[in-house]
Amino acid sequence: MIATLKDKSVVITGSSRGIGLGIARAFADAGSRLHLIADDPAVMARASELGATAAVCDIVDKTQVKAAFAGLKHIDVLINNAGLELFTPVTDDGDETTANFRRIVEINVIGTALVTTEALRLMADGGSIINTASVWSRSAEAGFGAYVASKHATIGLTKTWAKELGARNIRVNAVCPGWVRTDASMRSLRRMARDQNLPEGELLDRIVGGQILPGLMEPADVAGAYLFLASDLARNMTGQSIGVDRGEVPW
Repeated sequence: MIATLKDKSVVITGSSRGIGLGIARAFADAGSRLHLIADDPAVMARASELGATAAVCDIVDKTQVKAAFAGLKHIDVLINNAGLELFTPVTDDGDETTANFRRIVEINVIGTALVTTEALRLMADGGSIINTASVWSRSAEAGFGAYVASKHATIGLTKTWAKELGARNIRVNAVCPGWVRTDASMRSLRRMARDQNLPEGELLDRIVGGQILPGLMEPADVAGAYLFLASDLARNMTGQSIGVDRGEVPW
């Protein structure tokens, strides 16, 4: 599997931290040539550490997206990992919640589409696109309507693009991580604990207790699924979503 990824040109969005950085490290170890994209200037330092190129980019801005890809000549693999997860309860009609709802959909859905359209200009037939969805693509959590809806949409885009690009032998699949120790997930955990009037540790124990395999995953724990889907071992897979959630949700 690793051998088929050596020298492949891989673009990863949302790769300055969390799952995206874990994925980037795994592909770097596999010998891939990386281009990292994030709205966080820290992506430049992460790229330097990994021997990669990088661009700071807000993926909802088409001009910035075009600029982020301007120096590339060829892409073998695109990983749409950039995303935003915030509390957006339907009972809150405040301006901040409304703005957050809009921003989540813009990044997770529209931004993903803008990046994919631009990447396809540089992707030869036989390439691979991998979208980061979520365990909440198959379930839901109260108060996170925008994020849950956007991740359900990610599955829809994955299936649609697989059909659109099949004639070019470009495979489109999704990875659906469960609970992973990232800044975003821990922020959501704190909000859920406050909403449920529970200590954070107790809520986390309940969450991991609902998994078949115990324990909270780290970003590196989900990277293998991306390596597999990008490799020749997955050459007959497209339009699929793979759950990496330690058995939290039946797939």
